[in-house]
Amino acid sequence: MMTSFESSLSTEGQIASMQYFVVMIDYGRRGREAIVDLEITRREVISRIASGEYKNISFIHEVADSSVEDITADILSEAAVPDIGMTSADLQADQFDHQRDLRKHETA
Repeated sequence: MMTSFESSLSTEGQIASMQYFVVMIDYGRRGREAIVDLEITRREVISRIASGEYKNISFIHEVADSSVEDITADILSEAAVPDIGMTSADLQADQFDHQRDLRKHETA
């Protein structure tokens, strides 16, 4: 299997373009970890953030050719999971649970 670096080599041996992402995770007192994987795509970084695999992100850098760009805000906004409000069925179930809890604590 070819890496993205190898696949970026043209037939003449010239490097066409190379792109990868650096995700810095902050573990607090335990330190930080930079995740660098030449095979990971922008879409995969977004997917890992949305799934919760990547948490406590300090920054995300995109390295393309010989330039580095901080894309933290862009990626985090793309990975944001929409907030879905409670449905009426959930609200009704919560009301039934509350009433049941009140009956448990009533004195007979």
